[in-house]
Amino acid sequence: MNLIEVNSPQTVKAFLDVTNLIYKDIPNYIRPLNPDIEAVFDSEKNKKFEHGGEVIRWILQRDNGETIGRVAAFIDPKAGIGSDIPVGGMGFFECINDQSAANQLFDACKKWIEARGKEGMDGPINFGERDRFWGLLIENFSSTSYLQNYNPPYYQQLFENYGFQIYFKQITFYRKLGISLSEKEIRWANMVLENDEYSFGYADKSKLDKYAKDFATVYNQAWGGAYEEFEPLSEEAAKNIMDSLKPILDEKIVYFGYHKEDPIAVFINLPEINSILKSFNGKFGWWQKLQFMWRLKVKKDCKRMYGMSFGVVPKYQRRGAVAALLKVASDTVQDGEHKDAYKDMEFTWIADYNVKMINMCKNIGGEPYRKHATFRKLFDENAEFERYPII
Repeated sequence: MNLIEVNSPQTVKAFLDVTNLIYKDIPNYIRPLNPDIEAVFDSEKNKKFEHGGEVIRWILQRDNGETIGRVAAFIDPKAGIGSDIPVGGMGFFECINDQSAANQLFDACKKWIEARGKEGMDGPINFGERDRFWGLLIENFSSTSYLQNYNPPYYQQLFENYGFQIYFKQITFYRKLGISLSEKEIRWANMVLENDEYSFGYADKSKLDKYAKDFATVYNQAWGGAYEEFEPLSEEAAKNIMDSLKPILDEKIVYFGYHKEDPIAVFINLPEINSILKSFNGKFGWWQKLQFMWRLKVKKDCKRMYGMSFGVVPKYQRRGAVAALLKVASDTVQDGEHKDAYKDMEFTWIADYNVKMINMCKNIGGEPYRKHATFRKLFDENAEFERYPII
C-alpha cells in the first residue's frame, strides 16, 4: 500500500472519489458536495488558515493504483477542545474494512501532528466549524442531514483498535411536527406574548442584515462559555452565514424574539436538503444547481426541517422566552399558514456534556435520534484519559 500526499488535481479527485468504493453497497449514504469539502482546504475560504492553522491530507492506494482510503490532519492553534492537553485534529477519514490500511492512515496523522508538538489527536473532526463534518457515526445509520458525517459501522472498530477513545458523544434530536406544547408551556408562552415589551415572529428576507446582527448578539450571549474554545461570532461572520443561507432560506421557519429592541432569542431552521443532493454524487455544477432549485422551490421536495441554531439569552431562559419562541413557531408551522410544508425536524447535534441543552431539547418534544462521537487518541500510552467534563 502506498500513502500519497494530496497535492495535485489528480490526487484531489482520488481523495473525493474514494467514497464511490467505500459506499457502493450502502444505499443510505449521501455523498457530500465536492465544493463543500474542498472549501475546508482552501486558504481563501477557510479562516482557520489566517490564525496559523495547518493542514495536510493523504490518499492510500494499493500497488495497482486503486484508492482505498483517505485522511486529513490539521492543527488549529485556537482549538483547545476542552482540556489542557495540546491536540491536533484528524478527519475526512474513509477506508476499506482493513485495520492495517486504517493504521497506516492514522499513523500518518499521528506522526505529522506529533512533530508539531501535540500530545494527542481528536477525530474525526473538521478543520473548521463544529456544525459540519464532525464526529463518527455510532448509532442509527439511516441517512444523515446535510454536512453531517456518515460512515459504515465498522469504522468505530477501526478507531478503537488503534487506541482512540470516546471523548464525547454528539446527540442529534428528532421531533415529529404536530406534537402540541404542554399546557404549562402554553401558559408561560401566553404570559410573555401578552406583554407588549416582548415580540416574536418569523423573519423577513428583506432584513437579513439586521437579523445577522441580532443572531450574533444572541449567539454570543447564549453560547459564550459553553465550551472552552468558544469563539465569539462577529457581525461580519454572521452576515456571511446569512448570505450563504439565503438561496435555501424559508423565512417562515426562521424565528427571532425581542425584549423591547434587544434580541433575546433565535430559532433558525432550514429545509433539510440532503434528500435532493443524493442524486448529484458530490457534483454541484450549473445543471445540478438548476435541478436543486427546481426541486427546492417549485416541487418543494424537502419535507424535513433542520434546526441549525436555537438559543436564548440566559437571563430570559426562565422568563418564558423559550416557550414563547416555540409557540410562535408552532402556530406557524404546525397549525397555521405553513402547516403542510414540513412533516418533521432534526436538531443540530448537542454534545453529551451539555446537559442544559439536552434537557431543553427534551422539554420541547425532541427525542434522541442519532449519535456521533468525537474520539481522542493520546500519544502517550500511559497518560490518563479523561472525557470532556460536564458543563
